Amino acid sequence: MKPDEIRDLTDEQIDDRLTELREEEFRLRFRSALMTLENPNLPREIRRDIARMKTILRERELEREGAEATEGQESD
Repeated sequence: MKPDEIRDLTDEQIDDRLTELREEEFRLRFRSALMTLENPNLPREIRRDIARMKTILRERELEREGAEATEGQESD
């Protein structure tokens, strides 16, 4: 997935997709141990998608923390 596509999703949707990707990554590990994969780059793509999603979730978390800190300073 492209980062723009991920940013269009809600946090819950990203969490659901992360769970699906982790399960797929787990299955691919077993499949690759037993036989060759049709697309040997698929595990790499899945790992990168997971990293992108986690990065976007972290960006959102930092934005929320920054907004809370800004609100706290204004009320002082």
